[in-house]
Amino acid sequence: MNIKAIRSDELYRKMINATNEEREDIYRYELMKPFEFKWQCIGVPLKAEVAGGYDVVTASSMGGSYAPSQITEDILVEIERISDDSFWNACENSIRNTLEGFEQHGIKLVTQNYIFTILLNNPRNPMSAMTGDYCGDGGIPGYIIGTIIPNENSLQMLPVALAHEANHNVRWQFMQWSPSITLADMIVSEGLAENFAAFLFGENKIGKWVTDTSKEMLETVIKPIIKENLRETDFNKLSSFLYGDDIMAIRGSKPIGMPYCAGYACGYHLIQHYIKKTGKSIYEATITSTEAILKESQDFWN
Repeated sequence: MNIKAIRSDELYRKMINATNEEREDIYRYELMKPFEFKWQCIGVPLKAEVAGGYDVVTASSMGGSYAPSQITEDILVEIERISDDSFWNACENSIRNTLEGFEQHGIKLVTQNYIFTILLNNPRNPMSAMTGDYCGDGGIPGYIIGTIIPNENSLQMLPVALAHEANHNVRWQFMQWSPSITLADMIVSEGLAENFAAFLFGENKIGKWVTDTSKEMLETVIKPIIKENLRETDFNKLSSFLYGDDIMAIRGSKPIGMPYCAGYACGYHLIQHYIKKTGKSIYEATITSTEAILKESQDFWN
């Protein structure tokens, strides 16, 4: 199994010493191009046909990361904080332990080559305020991107988030992505990933996307609404159930009465219920179909 780190800290330093035009090219063709297949899968080109159009630069900025023009000496302290080899080793080890753990449990992975990087998030970006000091993206097998506003806590927690993303990398090697993906598929996927991260690092390390939801909110608001919409396939609608009103407002969507990351919290507790009821390991559960998990967990919704 091959896992390659794209050292963003080194590329950020290179960008600081470049012109604005050179910065964008370094960002686009050295930092983002290794993830080109991932971007293609979600319809994001490396470079827009028209200046200022939608591409990897604008997509990353909308997600909370610094734009190339913002990568200057002003953020040198932040770059320093993600430049320690031990940090990158911890990130890689988290991904490797996740992936190799599945193979050690008899689950042969189709994908054997993986790349990852860590992007600095801009603390003044509205999306960063929503996602917190660390987050990740790992829905396309073979590609994992972590994001961070580096501080003592987030530097320790990012490897936990990367285990979550690596779990996605595994599940989507066994589940077929299609336009008919349902809200149920998404909450199961997120629930599995966060339970896996808790399994590796401890339940005290679960993310704010779960901990910010009270039991009362889960039982009285979130579960009833999600239960009625499990078969939703409209991606914009299911995203609203998954992420909640605050995040979706930044994307221009109308509120539907869902709190922050409602689908994540619901999925986490759904998978906990499923594992306790069936006795299956998190490894086996990760490659179990959504339908099978829902069938065994009908009493979760009562």
